[in-house]
Amino acid sequence: MAIRIFVTGGTFDKEYNELNGTLFFKDTHINEMLKLGRARVPIEVRTLMMMDSIDMTDADRELIALNCLKTEESKIIITHGTDTMVETARVIAEKVKDKTIVLTGAMIPYKFGSSDGLFNLGSAIALVQTLPPGVYIAMNGRYFNWDNCQKNRDKGEFEEIKPKQKF
Repeated sequence: MAIRIFVTGGTFDKEYNELNGTLFFKDTHINEMLKLGRARVPIEVRTLMMMDSIDMTDADRELIALNCLKTEESKIIITHGTDTMVETARVIAEKVKDKTIVLTGAMIPYKFGSSDGLFNLGSAIALVQTLPPGVYIAMNGRYFNWDNCQKNRDKGEFEEIKPKQKF
C-alpha cells in the first residue's frame, strides 16, 4: 500500500521574495524532493493547505485529522510547520488510533539549498514504514512520540521532554 503525504505548508514549502525580502507560499516542493531523493516507494501526495503553522486554527487541525481518518492508507506523513507541530499531533492522536502517522518539517526552507527538509522527509519515509501505529514527530534524524517532545527554539531542533531512562 502507498504512503500518503499530506502537505500543510510550513517552512518546507516557503519561498523567498527577492523584491521585498519576505517568505511566501507558491506550491509544494514535495514532488521535487521525492524525485531528488530518488524515492522508490509508492507515495500519494495531497496538499491540504499552504500556511505557516503559527496561523493554523483548531478547524485546520481538525481538517488534517479528518483527512488522516478518511484516507485508505495506514501510513501517513504530514509536512508541517515546526512551531505548532506538537499541537497538531495531539489533535490527530486523539482521533486516529490505527495508523502510523509521522509529522515532519524543516527549520530552513527547501528552496534555500541548505535545508534540513530533504533529510527530514527521507527520515519520515523510512520511519513511517517501520514504526508501529501511533503519532510521531521526525526531525533532526530522530523520531519522538508526539507527547514527549518540544521544539527548542534556542538550539533550533526538537528534543525529548523526558529523556528515556537508561538501564
